[in-house]
Amino acid sequence: MALALDGGNPVRRHDFPAWPYHDDTERAALLRAVDQGQWWRVGGSETTSFEAEFGEYHGGTTLAVTNGTHALELGLELLGLKPGDEVIVPAFTFISTSIAVQRAGGVPVPVDVDPVTYCLDPQTLEAVRTPRTRVVIPVHMAGHVADMDAIGAWAARHDVVVFQDAAHAHGAVWSGRRIGDFGTLAAFSFQNGKLMTAGEGGALLMPSQEWFDEAFARHSCGRPLGDTHYEHRTPSSNYRMTEFAGAVLRAQLGRLAEQNARRESRWKTLSAALREIPGVVPQGRDPRCDLNPHYMAMAALDPAAHPGTDRDLVVRALVAEGIPAFVNYPPVYRTQAHEALRGNGLPDTAELAERNPVSEHLGAHGFWLHHRVLLGTDADCADVAEAVAKVLTELAGKKRSG
Repeated sequence: MALALDGGNPVRRHDFPAWPYHDDTERAALLRAVDQGQWWRVGGSETTSFEAEFGEYHGGTTLAVTNGTHALELGLELLGLKPGDEVIVPAFTFISTSIAVQRAGGVPVPVDVDPVTYCLDPQTLEAVRTPRTRVVIPVHMAGHVADMDAIGAWAARHDVVVFQDAAHAHGAVWSGRRIGDFGTLAAFSFQNGKLMTAGEGGALLMPSQEWFDEAFARHSCGRPLGDTHYEHRTPSSNYRMTEFAGAVLRAQLGRLAEQNARRESRWKTLSAALREIPGVVPQGRDPRCDLNPHYMAMAALDPAAHPGTDRDLVVRALVAEGIPAFVNYPPVYRTQAHEALRGNGLPDTAELAERNPVSEHLGAHGFWLHHRVLLGTDADCADVAEAVAKVLTELAGKKRSG
C-alpha cells in the first residue's frame, strides 16, 4: 500500500469538518455590531456582553483583549513583574508563554512536564526555586488542566503567584472547578485555530472587579473605565478588542459546550484506536480532569518501537494522506527567542535538555492533530488511526528494504 506521499491513494479524499465553524449566528452577530453604530468597545456593547457571558461560563471576571499573548503580557503587568524576576514555565509549551515573560523583563525558567498529561510537572518546581521566583505559569496543554492542586499548594507555601495559561482550555474543568474557580489570573486565546475564535483575540480572566478595573485601565493606554479627561495612570499599551470580534465570540461561546462534549466523546474513540498501533502513545489523562475540551489530539512515537523514524516525515506523510497533522512545539529553550536570555546566567541548551527529558521527547517525537478531527464521526477517527498505522508501516518497510 503505497504512501500518498509517494503517489499512492490517500486514506481520505474528503476533508474533516471545517474550522472555524460558523453559521448564521455569526452573520447576525456581525450585522448587530455594525448596526449599533459604534465599532469600538468603549461605545459599543458586544465586547462588554461577551465579557459578562464568558466570565459567567468560566467562573470569573473577564477582560477581552487583542490576543492571547497580550493577555499573558497584561497579566504579568498586573502582577507587577519586575526586570530580573523569575517566572517558572513549562519547557513544553507554545512560545508565547515564555516570550510574554521576556517582554515583561522577567526571566522564564523552563521546567519539565508530566509524561502522561504533558502539563507542568509539580515535582520539578522546588529544584528551580530561587529568591527571585515570583510567578509560576501552568499551561493546560491541549485542554488538559495542569495539576492545580499540587501547583497551588506549592505556590502558597513559597509565596509564589499562580497565573494560568488557559489558551487551550476553554470550558475545561478540574475536580469540579472551572478555570476561574481557582482564584488566579488566567489567559485565554481566540486565535484562528482555538476552540473559540474571532481570527484573533484573547481574554484575561480575573477573580474580582478590583482586578478588572486595574486591568481595564492598563489595556486602554492607562485610561480608567469612563475616563473623559485623558487620564493616563500607567504607561500602558492598547489591547482593546473590537466590537466585531466580541460579537463573533458571543456566537462561538454559544456552541462551546456542545462541541466540547463531542470532542470528549470522539477522543475516547480516537485515543483507543491510536493505542492499538504499536509504538504510538496518545496523551493520557489525570482522572481529576473532569472535562478536557481537546484543543489538540496529541500523541508521541516511542523511538524504541520506531528506531530512526523521522517524526517530521511522519507528519508530512499524514498530511498527504488527508490528515491535518502537525509537529509538536519544540522546547522553549530550543528557540532563538530564548537564546536572548543567555546573559542572565541561565543554563545552556545542553543542560536544559538534560533537565527536561519529557519535553525533549515530546518536542522530537510528538505530533498533534487539529481538533476538527474530533468534531466529526467515529468513522473519521477510524480514518485517522488507519492513516497513522499505514504511514508507520510503510516507513518501517522502506527502512528495512533500504
